[in-house]
Amino acid sequence: MEDTSFKDVPIGTSSVFTKTVSESDVYLYAGISGDFSPNHINEEYMKDGSYGGRVAHGTLLLGFMSAASANLYLGRTVSLGYDRVRFVKPVFFGDTIRTEYKIARYDWDKKRVFADVTCTNQRNETVAVATNIRTYIG
Repeated sequence: MEDTSFKDVPIGTSSVFTKTVSESDVYLYAGISGDFSPNHINEEYMKDGSYGGRVAHGTLLLGFMSAASANLYLGRTVSLGYDRVRFVKPVFFGDTIRTEYKIARYDWDKKRVFADVTCTNQRNETVAVATNIRTYIG
């Protein structure tokens, strides 16, 4: 029997993943990704810059987007990627990021689901946005 549960999720359905970004999150991500840019790990380097301190990796937020996606069961689907990814404001250590994943539309012919993904901080400022595309793999 075919798993068609992705067809049962209405447009506008959403899920949320919330996490406070810690120093250890950033250092662990730097180790996993190999991105040891001073923007993320050197407070002295960053304190005199326009941000006034270290910032989290933008791509760490893509992980939060993936977590929000995983919280919304869409049947047997896999991610084809994220389009129009933008990191619009810095994320600082201690910021609490709320990531909302919302079904925007379907392409039934190609068996694809499109979702709008938005990350906001504790001040309700948008810090990142993207469109996720998932495909049904039956």
